[in-house]
Amino acid sequence: MYCAYYGLLRRPFEMTPDPAFLYLGETHREGLATLVYGVQSGKGFVLLTGEVGTGKTTLLHALLGQLEADTASAFLFNPRLEPLDFFRVLLDEYGIEIECRSKAEYLLTLNAFLIERLGKNLKTVLIIDEAQTLSPEMLEEVRLLSNLETPTSKLLQIVLVGQPELVDLLARPELRQLRQRIVLRHQLRPFDERESDAYIDERLALAGYTGKGIFNRAGRREIHAVTGGVPRLVNVICDGALLLGYSRQLSAIDASAVREVAADLQLVTLPGRGGSAPAPEALPRRGGGWLARFRQG
Repeated sequence: MYCAYYGLLRRPFEMTPDPAFLYLGETHREGLATLVYGVQSGKGFVLLTGEVGTGKTTLLHALLGQLEADTASAFLFNPRLEPLDFFRVLLDEYGIEIECRSKAEYLLTLNAFLIERLGKNLKTVLIIDEAQTLSPEMLEEVRLLSNLETPTSKLLQIVLVGQPELVDLLARPELRQLRQRIVLRHQLRPFDERESDAYIDERLALAGYTGKGIFNRAGRREIHAVTGGVPRLVNVICDGALLLGYSRQLSAIDASAVREVAADLQLVTLPGRGGSAPAPEALPRRGGGWLARFRQG
């Protein structure tokens, strides 16, 4: 809709973790290096945490892209499963087609698979996203997977990923054995203002933009102010601002336009509207302002 108006070949601020649009700020480079090192060196447990929208899933896709092609990876997005379902899904992720009737059978099957891969000097990785939703009982099941080892090697590299509440969960006394097995950890932080600028420029360039700048200096400062540097919210605000700019034929998007979009998405409150703004990490809901009317019309 707005792409032709602003000279873009595609929308630059999509919400999906497209590897073609990968941008790594300092915290993301450090996080990716931690993950890659942890997996390749066979460290066992690695922990990645960050607020909603800070780029955890994007970083995991980047990790998978850097691993050797013959690495077997299981990526669990919805870990809230009963133990038997968890092991069934895990084996399915590794392409193991076998029906097991008990946890012991699942573990024996998985152990044989891992031993075979180790004999071929191949890595096997388990990534659990949204791990803060796991019960302490299921986290203990995950810990038991780390018992699958030889005297010299861990058979399975496990990456736990979640929101900061995961750290609180792991601090519980009954999970101390799991906590002690985490050898590497990294917490993602939001972009600072400089990184937000670079992120916006990078995505515009990758979308084909060659002009002098769609967002002016004040607009960029406002984007960082209303999003707190959270990448997902930067995407939401920039996409909405481009739509607003197109609808009003704006050559440049300034702070007032960004504030209007942020208010419509309930990230800020404009004078006269009342109410209070939610925390930046909250996912925005479509409001009843210009954006909703424009899309409906």
